[in-house]
Amino acid sequence: MPARKETLELAGREVTISNPDKVFFPRSGRTKRDLVQYYLSVADGALRGVGGRPMALKRYVNGAEGEFFFQKRAPASRPEWIETVELSFPSGRTAHEIVVRDAAQLAWIVNLGCIDLNPHPVRADNLDRPDELRVDLDPMPGIAWSHILEVALATRSTLEDVGLTGWPKTSGSRGFHIYCRIERRWTFQEVRRAAVALAREVERRVPDLATSRWWKEERHGVFLDYNQNAKDRTVASAYSVRPLPDARVSTPIGWHEVPGCDPADFTIDTVPERFERKGDPWSGIDEHAGSLQPLLELAVQHEAAGFVDAPWPPQFEKQAGEPPRVQPSRRRGSQTVSKGIVPPPAPGKTSGPTGRRRTTMPLIEISRAATEREAMEGLERWKARHRDVWPLLEPADVLVDAMRGRSTTWTRIRVNLRNVPEENRPEQEALEVDYDPWEGVEWPDWKPANE
Repeated sequence: MPARKETLELAGREVTISNPDKVFFPRSGRTKRDLVQYYLSVADGALRGVGGRPMALKRYVNGAEGEFFFQKRAPASRPEWIETVELSFPSGRTAHEIVVRDAAQLAWIVNLGCIDLNPHPVRADNLDRPDELRVDLDPMPGIAWSHILEVALATRSTLEDVGLTGWPKTSGSRGFHIYCRIERRWTFQEVRRAAVALAREVERRVPDLATSRWWKEERHGVFLDYNQNAKDRTVASAYSVRPLPDARVSTPIGWHEVPGCDPADFTIDTVPERFERKGDPWSGIDEHAGSLQPLLELAVQHEAAGFVDAPWPPQFEKQAGEPPRVQPSRRRGSQTVSKGIVPPPAPGKTSGPTGRRRTTMPLIEISRAATEREAMEGLERWKARHRDVWPLLEPADVLVDAMRGRSTTWTRIRVNLRNVPEENRPEQEALEVDYDPWEGVEWPDWKPANE
């Protein structure tokens, strides 16, 4: 029996929705049709976030609880009214990515299984000059939501002091986003440099709550992830549904709503009614493009005071003035490196919490999971077995890492037992979740070069 399809008339075009009854959110029973209808109900706001921007496709073809994969290149089989633009990436490769401008194109990409939307901070007509500065507040595990909001308000104040208007939204996940429209005068490198200066200034103002430190072993509180402004980085846009069991939405809000807001209040079920009743709090964002010059002048002051560039993401070439791209505890010449050990692997595994690297930290590995939700469930089981240990841990002692797989990411959780008395430290146990992203991969036979 052929799969059922529905056809929608949108923006003067016919859009086919395949398998509309397929359940995408098992907890609520919400289907692909529900997801498409959600995006159409907030289309004006969603298009304000993605309109005219190239977009990486993050496809959940089996719904929110299935595996996803990133697709940078536009599908070869697509309607002639789907617009694309060619992007170049730090690796030197290029790809034609989809550009969405109307409701028909929006529904078409949602039909591909795109639960959230991930556009670049540039417009298709000028790929080298971003028009957005994106502030991604990324909390360390265990940080209270109220602390995240305090950092958001401190960031707003800092932005105002440098002449920029910040537009807040919930991330739909653990963090918080603030966007600023900027004049299209600066390169990606300059925008990132401004983001580094902003992060350092917010850290100076609220040092107990915020950090600009890239390395997790040095972080505390809420990290202002300046590297989200590097080229080829994307962030879930305004009104994006997130692939969580309750289908939360990355929702634009007003600054008066920030104190006391609860991200669980904004879901696929509640946001359409809110949008109809209140409209879009970001409706004026495009009329407030500001200048980065004050932040770039602040960056000059930082450099004069002895600050060097902050570390870049690993896929970028080493930048002039960048510090060593190695964790501080592992740098050559560090006294901690030679004294460290290679932590033992979990039973049945060949590599441990740090691979083959030495560390002075007493690390154990808890989970390797296809999704962060599964990894965190494993951590909860470990906590339940070690109730006497958990209260001794600081938020920064729980390390949640997004790891690169073949075409998607997976999640690793480790625990640093540095604050637990040595005699009370749990041994490395079997992993709570044991996911292998490389299972089934057939590696080519290796032969010496002279054969």
